Amino acid sequence: MLRFSTAGESHGEALVALVSGLPAGVPVDQVRLDRELWRRQQGYGRGGRMRIEKDTAHILSGVRHGKTIGAPVAMTLANVDWKNWEEILPVDTGDATKHKAVASPRPGHADLAGALKYDFPDARYVLERASARESAARVACGALAKMLLGELGILVGSHVVRVGGEELGRDAAWAEIAASNAKDEIFLNCVDAEAEARMKGEVDKALRTGDTIGGVFEVVVHGLPPGVGTHVNWDERMDGLLAQAVMSLQAVKAVELGRGVTAAESLGSTVHDAISYEQGDAEPEDGGAKFTKFTREKNNAGGIEGGISNGEDVVVRGYLKPISTLRRPLASVSFETREATKAAYERSDVCVVPAAGVAAEAMVALTIARLVIDKFGGDSLGELKRNYAGYCEQIRRF
Repeated sequence: MLRFSTAGESHGEALVALVSGLPAGVPVDQVRLDRELWRRQQGYGRGGRMRIEKDTAHILSGVRHGKTIGAPVAMTLANVDWKNWEEILPVDTGDATKHKAVASPRPGHADLAGALKYDFPDARYVLERASARESAARVACGALAKMLLGELGILVGSHVVRVGGEELGRDAAWAEIAASNAKDEIFLNCVDAEAEARMKGEVDKALRTGDTIGGVFEVVVHGLPPGVGTHVNWDERMDGLLAQAVMSLQAVKAVELGRGVTAAESLGSTVHDAISYEQGDAEPEDGGAKFTKFTREKNNAGGIEGGISNGEDVVVRGYLKPISTLRRPLASVSFETREATKAAYERSDVCVVPAAGVAAEAMVALTIARLVIDKFGGDSLGELKRNYAGYCEQIRRF
């Protein structure tokens, strides 16, 4: 089974990422890995931390001569900001007078719940691990999963469909998403320039008023064959696994598969994707893999039916709440005195929807890669590819 874990705090010395279960022989491109980390740091509305950190993954184990060797891959991502916090958050006992307390919990953050849970006198240690800085380690793990999937022709990308009250208002083609993700300058990662300009206006309004703003990102898996995932057990369904994976990201408060939200208010005749069959040898217009001649005019199901991929693009949307650290803080209570005060302020962003989309790509890629390995097996990439090719041929001949 493909598994991953992360360790590290927002202002600690480094983040740690560990991935096990990758087959041997997967090419690992350091430039591609670091570009994924760079993409996570981009976006209009990011804060000062992004001007400090220049994330790069340092691979310690599991990769030799540019390929995985079947052993766990361990990586570190150094926190440049650590030099400013080394005496404030030392590993040893240090000087307690230099501790920088988070003296009043921020509404919407893990501060109060975490302090109560762990019996901390303030929320500093809660903030350090609950911070979305942790998602950088997930992106590093996800980059490896994307490299594996890419060897099978399975691609993962994201784009922003809404910021505040402004939205794209149409479906995006895979080619548009891929082109947006390939840009060397990323603002809000929207595939439509006019819609992106309107979204930028929403961020500007929040910035002027000392507020923050959320939105919706969409992750698309392109080139996945039908039959991955299962309906057999509740905890093995692809839709459930994807929902958990994306919901686990900081600030994500809802997850949608396909057109799940609008489907709830619609008639079945307008929601379900009618099935047809193509005669002849027609090839897909975008040059993607052609697994089966069973087709659908629409993809309201988001590429998943009964917990199983159906050959269409898998489409997952994440609904991101506004960042909970505000430059104009909300009402709170002092941990020490229990008196009314303003919530603590830590350096923060105004909008992180594009960055959250990149982190969600990582979580989706890790989930899909796990299911692909579960289904097709193989201790080496060559064995996995043979098994995968044999299954795809079975599907084509169905």
